[in-house]
Amino acid sequence: MKHHTLGALRSTAGVHTNIQAFTTTREARLLRWAELLEKTPDRRLRTLPETEYQPASVRDRMRCADSPIAVAYEDAVFRAEGLKDDTYGQAKRFFELTDWQLHGFVCSCHSGATVRSGSAAQCLRRAARPNPGLLAMLWDALLLR
Repeated sequence: MKHHTLGALRSTAGVHTNIQAFTTTREARLLRWAELLEKTPDRRLRTLPETEYQPASVRDRMRCADSPIAVAYEDAVFRAEGLKDDTYGQAKRFFELTDWQLHGFVCSCHSGATVRSGSAAQCLRRAARPNPGLLAMLWDALLLR
């Protein structure tokens, strides 16, 4: 085994130290995800088919390339914070979303085969609000249709 100085390892390994410190609150994660989606608000992202009809074990493993969840997984900060993959179940756990919240912007029943990135970001911003109340939840449900 060959030993190297820390400086030599940094130059060889290409360590990136410019990643900002990230607050790991639920709200901060959701808002960061929304910001990533808003970078290209008209981008069409793929949705997952009929998530509400899948058994929980199948739904948790659902994924597709170029989905809103895949956008989050592409982010190095989220991966460093513990986002393990771009599956429905991992997004639900990592971002602390309910099935209803996640379903609102990743399921095909709301927008068809694709969803605008900006629309998905709006859903995330609504989900980030602490305790929206019953009236706000009903209003959001009407807007998602």
